[in-house]
Amino acid sequence: MIVLSAIVSLTLLGLVLGLLLGIAAKYLKVESSPVIDELEALLPGSQCGQCGFPGCRPAAEALAAGEAPATLCPPGGSALAEQIATLLGISLDLSDMAEPEALVARVDEDNCTGCTRCFKVCPTDAIVGAPKQIHAVVADACIACQKCIAVCPTECLQMHPVEVTLRNWRWTKPPRMRSSEAVC
Repeated sequence: MIVLSAIVSLTLLGLVLGLLLGIAAKYLKVESSPVIDELEALLPGSQCGQCGFPGCRPAAEALAAGEAPATLCPPGGSALAEQIATLLGISLDLSDMAEPEALVARVDEDNCTGCTRCFKVCPTDAIVGAPKQIHAVVADACIACQKCIAVCPTECLQMHPVEVTLRNWRWTKPPRMRSSEAVC
């Protein structure tokens, strides 16, 4: 009998609290700007901090408020900057923005002690390994934020250019022509 009353009372308590949470969610909902949501969806979502903001949501809020330039995201490059400028309806001059060289972190296995400091700070979980074991970098996930290099006590991590293979080769873009150079 005592067990049955405990089950009934916990069930009622769960139903009442669930009902209260449902009502609170409906009436206390905080509406966010759809522009901020769209900007956040455009950003990579890796929370790497290369833009100077602690994550992609604060960066999107700064973009929507006009407090940050459209070129703030280094991993996104000029393609992302153009999408942001189109969404915000602002003009964008990419002539001074150079595309960064594609880099990836690599582990020198002779010096790696397996301290695990590097994969604790990696925002994209590109570093794999176990404590006191040699670590490795998943090149497809590395965004070249260099946070791992800053914390490595043995300096076994270095940035290297991405090796071009048939899988990741891209056609290079031709240089942009100015309107005065256009041939009719």
